This record gives sequence, structure tokens and C-alpha cells, in this order.
Amino acid sequence: MGVANAVGSFLGRAPGVRITAFDGSSGGNADAPVTVEIRSPRALNYIATAAGSLGLARAYISGDLEVQGDLYTAMTSLTDLDFDMSWPARFRALRELGGLKLLRPPPIPPMEVKLRGRRHSKARDQAAIAHHYDVSNKFYEWILGPSMAYTCAVYPTATSTLEEAQWAKHDLVARKLGLEPGMRLLDVGCGWGGMVIHAAQHYGVRAVGVTLSRRQAEWGQKAIADAGLTELAEIRHLDYRDVREEQFDAISSIGLTEHIGRAQLPGYFGSLYSRLRPGGRLLNHCITRPNNLEPAIRERQFINRYIFPDGELHGVGHLVSQMHDVGFEVRHEENLREHYAMTLNAWSANLDEHWDEAVAEVGQARARTWRLYLVGCQIGFERNNIQLHQVLGVKLHADQSSGMPLRPTWGA
Repeated sequence: MGVANAVGSFLGRAPGVRITAFDGSSGGNADAPVTVEIRSPRALNYIATAAGSLGLARAYISGDLEVQGDLYTAMTSLTDLDFDMSWPARFRALRELGGLKLLRPPPIPPMEVKLRGRRHSKARDQAAIAHHYDVSNKFYEWILGPSMAYTCAVYPTATSTLEEAQWAKHDLVARKLGLEPGMRLLDVGCGWGGMVIHAAQHYGVRAVGVTLSRRQAEWGQKAIADAGLTELAEIRHLDYRDVREEQFDAISSIGLTEHIGRAQLPGYFGSLYSRLRPGGRLLNHCITRPNNLEPAIRERQFINRYIFPDGELHGVGHLVSQMHDVGFEVRHEENLREHYAMTLNAWSANLDEHWDEAVAEVGQARARTWRLYLVGCQIGFERNNIQLHQVLGVKLHADQSSGMPLRPTWGA
């Protein structure tokens, strides 16, 4: 049967994908737009010893599996397939590929991480953030573009540029929070400072951002100085739980909740609530699951092993309930998942444009990990496997008044 056809038994028959293998065999449509190359026997070990997409990811990151053609097309075709083979079919394929020796675990690619210590302790959270963010500011500049915004953009039109969409996102958050000159804003998980800079520059707000990434804080502080905003804005290398000030007029949390953990959500929202003055607003912007039925943690998946260790996604209904339970009144909510698919597509294009520089900067394995991650997440948002929600809450005054406008003032 040959290696290519045996691997096809594992992967299924994707009409748009051709498979070739190191033994000279091939399978599938010869005219397919995408070819998956099985370059070495080790690729077979990866596929056989890790269920579903994790084995394929390990083989791709290590370079033992290659995709010729558009990776998005290949992943779209492969994710249409059912990886759940019957055991008789699995044994037949294993026997054809070399038998039980394939079940000997191969070396795990060095990009895979398993953290130590108590989950979501400050030390372990610091390690998780450092794994993903303390890579190379230059690498992120190539992917994210001038905005250095590493969260879902908001596209005013289908033809808007990434920079226009990131500006629109920051401005939407500012308008939802009702920012005005002289207000105090806390931005938790501030990244490279995009929201802090936008609020200070365009709304005259005194803004403080906090991040667990030292490299982000250093880059953001320089950007603030370069923009002449040091009197209004600052970024601290600090855990949000260690912010000492209180009585902020507004808090933005853009892409932090995914790192918090289900058990920590009451403390997280309670901490933000306690730092707001009455009438102050919280805008929580984060990736969510499409329902509350699936587990928040999936440790055996590629995304947890390689991209966001300890990441936990929740259904938006659970997040809204948690906000309510600590005292927030939720006033507005919207799903922006299509916008995130468009954002990821733009980041993928940026990475491809700077591919050679990216490989030289961070290495082949990390660059391939990121290529896989960006394309896979784009497909996830397109297919409603994951969503992006903005939830706006307010801390009521003692008389239960909200200070909110009768109708939203931030546009459609």
C-alpha cells in the first residue's frame, strides 16, 4: 500500500490534498492544489503517538512533515475529516507503516512546554506569559504591524486595513468606556501599550497599563516616550493583582481573561470591581467558547502545548454571570468572531511577507509553530469553534443609578 496511502488511512481522504512520502509513494488527487509531504519515518511516529491534530502539529513543527501550497487550504481540508478510525483500521494502517515500533514516542519538539507549580499562581502565570510573549519584539512587529496590537481588530468595512481596524478597535473600547479628558484608565494585560497610548493621545486620559511580559513593558514605555505622552501614560511590568491604586474611572481588559483560569474568575472580576469608582465601567474583551458545555482546559491540544499554556476559554454566559455575581451590571455585549478571523488572516500575511527574517530571528521551529497557530485559529473563528466577545459592565452608584446613556453612544 505504501506510506502515503497508509497515512491517508489515518488522515482520511481529503479531495484537495495529495500525500507524498519518503518511500516514493503518493496518494490522492495528483492535481490537488496542496501536497502534504511525509519527509521521514519520524513523522509517522508523531502521527501514531498523538491523537488528532497534535501529532500532525508535532510533525510539521519539527519539519518532518511539509505542506506544499497554501497552508490554509490544507488545514481547511484536513479539519473537514474525521480522525476517529476504527481499531481494526488503525491496526491495519500501523502494520503497513511498520508495526508497533511506531508507538515508541519520538523526541518532542522543543517548542512544546509543560509548566510546573500550582496552576495560575503568580509564578506560573509569569512563566506562561513569558513563554508566549517574551520572544522577540522585532518578531511581533513583523506580524502585528505598526499598531503592535495583539488582539482582535474591529473592521469598519471588509476592505479596511489591519491598521485601520486596530485603531477602530481601540476607539470602540474608548467610546464604550465613555472616556473623557482627565479620567483615569487602568488597562490590564496591556500588551505593548496600544490601548494606553490611544486613550492618552486621543482622549486626554491618564492611563496605566500592566503586563507580565517584561519585553512588552520595555517596548511600550519607549513608545510612550516617543509619542510624548509620559505625563499621561505609563506601562508597568506588574501582575494586575498587585495594582495598588483604586478609584479608576474605567478599566479595559483586552485579551487577558483567557489567561485567568475558571477558578480565578470571581477574584479577577472582584479585583477589577474594587478598583473602580461608582459609575466606572469595565470593558472585557476576550476569546470564548461558543457554549458552556465544553471543558475550559484542553491540555492535550496543540494550542495548550505550544501557544498558550494554561489558557482557559469560557462561554460568554459564564463570564457574564461572574461579572454579575461580583456586582457589575452588564449593559452591552457583542460577538466579533468574524473580525478575529480577518485579523488572523492579516497577521498570517504579515508573517509570510517577513518569513525569512522571522526564521532568522526566532528559529525555524518557532516560526512554523506560529504559521500553524495563526491559520488554525483563523479557521476556528470562521467555523464558530471559538468566538470573541466584548462585554461592558458598570459599577452602580449607591442609589443603583448607572450613569449610562439611555442608548449606546458608540455607534452600531
